[in-house]
Amino acid sequence: MVVSNLNKINKDSPLEQFQGILKEAIQKLNYSDEVYNLLMEPLRFLEVRIPVRMDNGETKIFTGYRSQHNDAVGPTKGGIRFHPDVTADEVKALSGWMSLKCGLTSLPYGGGKGGVICDPRSMSLGELERLSRGYVRAISQLVGPTKDIPAPDVYTNSQIMAWMMDEYSEIREFESPSFITGKPVALGGSLGRETATSKGVFYTLELVSKLKQIPINEMKVVIQGFGNVGAFLALELFKHGAKVVGISDVLGGIYDANGLDIPYLLERRDSFGTVTNLYNTTITNSELLEKECDVLIPAAIGGQITSDNVEQVKAKIIIEAANGPTTRKAVIRLQEKGVMVVPDILANSGGVIVSYFEWCQNNQGYYWSEKLVEDRLKEKIEESFHEVNDTANKYKVDMKLGAYMVGVRRLAIASKLRSWVK
Repeated sequence: MVVSNLNKINKDSPLEQFQGILKEAIQKLNYSDEVYNLLMEPLRFLEVRIPVRMDNGETKIFTGYRSQHNDAVGPTKGGIRFHPDVTADEVKALSGWMSLKCGLTSLPYGGGKGGVICDPRSMSLGELERLSRGYVRAISQLVGPTKDIPAPDVYTNSQIMAWMMDEYSEIREFESPSFITGKPVALGGSLGRETATSKGVFYTLELVSKLKQIPINEMKVVIQGFGNVGAFLALELFKHGAKVVGISDVLGGIYDANGLDIPYLLERRDSFGTVTNLYNTTITNSELLEKECDVLIPAAIGGQITSDNVEQVKAKIIIEAANGPTTRKAVIRLQEKGVMVVPDILANSGGVIVSYFEWCQNNQGYYWSEKLVEDRLKEKIEESFHEVNDTANKYKVDMKLGAYMVGVRRLAIASKLRSWVK
């Protein structure tokens, strides 16, 4: 039996956070040490150096990563983030979370993830294009439509995916739309992909609303993060009558107990989701997490709710739209306080689900309507939510651990069938 060792988890390490709760899930399922040893680290991890000619004529060298966590079920799948705080351990953890997310939603993938250490906010479009193409050249031997399929993530978008697809097609000398997802619709992207993650979070909240018998139009919601996911989610909630009382971006947050004018904010946010710079009075991201609300949705980066601030969190429900925003110790404490935490690998799975739909459409050459995409996304979210909730109730664990148990089961079965483990 695997022995849980939560006391050694470093709250600042995403990889150790992943490994800690993975170990708990494997212990609950009575799997062997072999399963944990296989899944605790990625099967493959590549670090690359990318020379990029900058606009001032100098060549700058960027460091990038690509992690392929496990391909027992099928090719790996996962986004690419451009961010100054990208680390090797973070990318490894994110690929592990993606494996569990694909297992949880019954997708024929393992988890992948990529990242480049850079600050796209300070780069020109030309510099971003050269970096995007350079990254694809550096990882081209490891990726492909049947090997590892990238997608957008933090500070990357459909335009960056278009550059990457074009570069890969030039390298391979044939058109490869199924190499990457999250592309513009004109280049084989799927309708509904841009809003897929936020739609998935919203469908999850609808299920929580029914479970808790709290109508969405009576909810007060705080959203940390106003990028692609947070902004579309805020608009969806606003349309359904919820009061979005707080939002934040990288510079800070704004809060109004009477509700914010979300359409007004959306008109004024920049391409990186920044809007608070227009206000004279703001609060910090930490202060926003502690504001009164019914639902708190961390939709920015990991490690936001920890044992240091968990006692100040006043929300009744937390929906993890970001990856790893709540540490394991914080989840356990929130459970003790009666706060429902809907885990990231369930709540934010809409992106990879619709990426799978895009990959299917590219392979078939047949493209779906937006309504069909949204209907099938909702169906997947509902199936996964009920399976996680049932598992959590059966084993008398919190939803986060229940989600990991559902996610790891498929990986373990596939690995056993391949005789990778006993």
